[in-house]
Amino acid sequence: MIKAVIFDLGGVIVPLDFAQGYTAISKFCSYPAAEIPQRLASTDLITRFESGQIEPEKFAEQLSGILGLKIDYDEFCAVWSSIFLPHTLVSEELLDRVKRHHRLLLLSNTNAIHFEMLRRTYPILGRFDGLVLSYEVGAMKPSPRIYREAVARAGCRPEECFFTDDVLAYVEGARKEGIDAVQFESREQIERELRSRGVDLD
Repeated sequence: MIKAVIFDLGGVIVPLDFAQGYTAISKFCSYPAAEIPQRLASTDLITRFESGQIEPEKFAEQLSGILGLKIDYDEFCAVWSSIFLPHTLVSEELLDRVKRHHRLLLLSNTNAIHFEMLRRTYPILGRFDGLVLSYEVGAMKPSPRIYREAVARAGCRPEECFFTDDVLAYVEGARKEGIDAVQFESREQIERELRSRGVDLD
């Protein structure tokens, strides 16, 4: 029996458009948008930031140095958060139905800059009973540590947790920890998956 339902954030609750973000960044540096992902991938700065090893201001300073960004910290935060789109992929109403009989958790690889903006902008995040965030836990999916933290906060056994994520590697990481997990495709698909497991959504 499922006792806890765990959702990923980006690409499951809130949609992402990385190309939009790279275009926004390119307006403040000399690199074209298409080149920015390669420059970001050449450093472990984002991984360190999303696992809580570096503070937001230091991250902004170091990334600005890598890309030659000429902006202040507030502008950096706005540009860095421009990957998120305004609507949500899952409704507050669905979360409320899940929450009537199950513990509801969020499990996300994220960082302090993004999550501050997300919490302020998307009221739907207030529906969750618990937030398992990589920069607070000090580990990122698919590390076993972050899944074990989610299970601990769920207060039940791994097999009593249902998890959905848009990234298959993260779904597989959850399954290795004994969690019932599926790759996210749509709200309708997740409703079907939940109902098939006996989750009461009526």
